[in-house]
Amino acid sequence: MKVISIDIFDLTPELGNRGIAPICIRINTDAGLCGFGEVGLGYGNAHFAGTGIVRDLGRRVLGRDPMDIEAIWEDLFRNTFWGMAGGTVINAGMSAIDIALWDIKGKALGVPVYQLLGGTCNEKLRTYASQIQFGWGPVKQYLNAPADYAQATQDAIAQGFTAVKVDPLGVTDQGEWVRSTEDGSWRLRGHLPSKVLDLACARVEAMRQAGGHTLDIIIENHAFTDTNTAIQLARALEDFQIYYMEEPVHPLNSRSMREIRDNVNIPLAAGERIFTRWGYRPFLEDRSLQVIQPDFCLVGGITEGKKVADLANLYDCMVQGHCCGGPISTAAAMQIETAIPNFAIHELHSGALKAHIRGLCKYDHMPEDGYYRVPEAPGIGQELSEEAMSKADHYLVC
Repeated sequence: MKVISIDIFDLTPELGNRGIAPICIRINTDAGLCGFGEVGLGYGNAHFAGTGIVRDLGRRVLGRDPMDIEAIWEDLFRNTFWGMAGGTVINAGMSAIDIALWDIKGKALGVPVYQLLGGTCNEKLRTYASQIQFGWGPVKQYLNAPADYAQATQDAIAQGFTAVKVDPLGVTDQGEWVRSTEDGSWRLRGHLPSKVLDLACARVEAMRQAGGHTLDIIIENHAFTDTNTAIQLARALEDFQIYYMEEPVHPLNSRSMREIRDNVNIPLAAGERIFTRWGYRPFLEDRSLQVIQPDFCLVGGITEGKKVADLANLYDCMVQGHCCGGPISTAAAMQIETAIPNFAIHELHSGALKAHIRGLCKYDHMPEDGYYRVPEAPGIGQELSEEAMSKADHYLVC
């Protein structure tokens, strides 16, 4: 069996950088089998690099046996010059190719990928409602008032979720996303002004009251804070029984992360902007992170993601896959999370509730009563719909 071509689908190009716009690939073989992967650049400001990197790396995969996943990964890592330097774009392209190859292998052998990773460790995947500050429903909002945060929390609980995540600093007191403000009135570095800290605490307090003491609340910082302001926020929130705090500081600075960990009583998490074992190594060795959050469409795919998870297990560190993309991203994460003993919880981003994302996939997998079950279909258990592929901007590597 040989790889004969790679299709690249920019699935919602009209969104550009204004929302989640997934970029997926399909690797085709001369045996008629195909596999789907996702480039983890469907949000932020690297969107168009996603199609380009697969066009570059994909040429090295043509003519290869898709079953030789480890050898192909090593070739992309060591023989492309930029592979060992890593970075967001390179690793995103490698990840998409790797996931698609695992999808082919599972289909060729007639088993779901998690069976090839060691079988079942977790029959059900506890799932949390992610990014409550955008509301919890089919329409994206920027929530401002604490009462609105309480209502979004109640909406998630009504669907069976027992854990939620919120960025209490991400929306300003004017109801704007923090990255859109330019006048410095909503300062998040150096020292948090009283109005910022008070509103953040009021929002989290409202969520705690809405959910009671059994609800797990995850705090998202998006690395908007620095070492000082992260410590300031964490100390103010400690009494609200925070499950863990995500990206409190620059995601590649393990010393700053460790300083925060030494000064607060909240576990720390990060990982969506950390790549490969080499990237995670300092955070695990100095125990600055208690939960790692690899995005399997960015970290190096399933091949590297499983190794990162196993390395984390050596340091008693839990794993929560980062999911902020399309349906292929979710499917890949579930395959690994099902197979690892140090699984923490699964992320369901508020963007995944939106019709334009759910409509991209052949199978509309959603959690039941706050839990996912991994699909039992061969491969990763998910494919793009024919309609989504027909409407996408399309590139072909052959």
